[in-house]
Amino acid sequence: MSARVRAAVLAAVLIMALTGAAGYVWKVRADQAASLAAAPAVARGGDLATVRAAPHLVFRSTALGREYGRVAVVPLSDPGGARTFTPATCERVHATAVDAICLSADRGLVTTYQARLLGTDWAPVRDLPLTGIPSRARLSRDGALAATTTFVFGDSYANPGQFSTRTVVTRTGGEVIGDLEKFRLVVDGRTITAADRNLWGVTFAGGDTFYATAASGGKTWLVRGSLSARTVTALRGDVECPSLSPDGTRIAFKKHGDLPAGRWRLAVHDLRTGAETLLAETRSVDDQVEWLDDGTIVYGLPRQASGTASSDVWKVPADGAGAPELLIRDAWSPAVVRTALAEGNHP
Repeated sequence: MSARVRAAVLAAVLIMALTGAAGYVWKVRADQAASLAAAPAVARGGDLATVRAAPHLVFRSTALGREYGRVAVVPLSDPGGARTFTPATCERVHATAVDAICLSADRGLVTTYQARLLGTDWAPVRDLPLTGIPSRARLSRDGALAATTTFVFGDSYANPGQFSTRTVVTRTGGEVIGDLEKFRLVVDGRTITAADRNLWGVTFAGGDTFYATAASGGKTWLVRGSLSARTVTALRGDVECPSLSPDGTRIAFKKHGDLPAGRWRLAVHDLRTGAETLLAETRSVDDQVEWLDDGTIVYGLPRQASGTASSDVWKVPADGAGAPELLIRDAWSPAVVRTALAEGNHP
């Protein structure tokens, strides 16, 4: 077989492969569109500005239908009620009364990702730094600071040391403060410089201070960081995806303990006493939880039924008592906005 014939055969094979891949993507999208079109309508709430004028919950809607993936808002007083949809479609969202972060994906032959800051009208204000597959997003309570975590290598938190993350803190005005992997990591008085160290899951404490997860050598720690000093210091081990309580006294988190790989248990760490409280939720939760109030944790859980792409938001008491309760059906990535939208506030 001549070189010219071999080249022609190879070109034909490539064309067939690309045509087959494109046909597969088209069929998947067509099937998805048909499923969404056949899904029952979701009850719609009132005017978006009216709903946001009072304390509310923001989340990604996972109800099958045309609004699948759209960001929705419900009153904090009626979380299971009719939802009001925003113009934004996100994989993960976090919000304050003045702005929001939207991590989005455009899935095709090649999937691309974006991180955007959205304004009070939910329109894009600016792009945020993003390298890799989006995983976590957080805003400070005043909406002035944003943190995004992406997987640069690997796509799971199941085995620390076998993935690489990039977590970047940015002022929502546009200034990039820094990549946390470049901050000094101090554990038990020693600076950790190992190449496998990773930081993710930021929760802001106000001013210069934040908390996050650090990992190296197969271990994870809760760390307290200083943006100005560019330093993070370990407080305790076996903590992932921390979330600071509204009163600033406790950290809710997921811990691995002696569970199998890829499974976690929710717990609360008291910053004043160091005490740990295991929560009544015994299912594995892979999420950075939110605080509904000072006594209640909220979090997303994928549906356990096979073949479903939906999820729900649950709540559980923060003191270890009670039992998990369904808060919002067909929802993911909840954010609690306790203050009303102040007129004239913009990022």
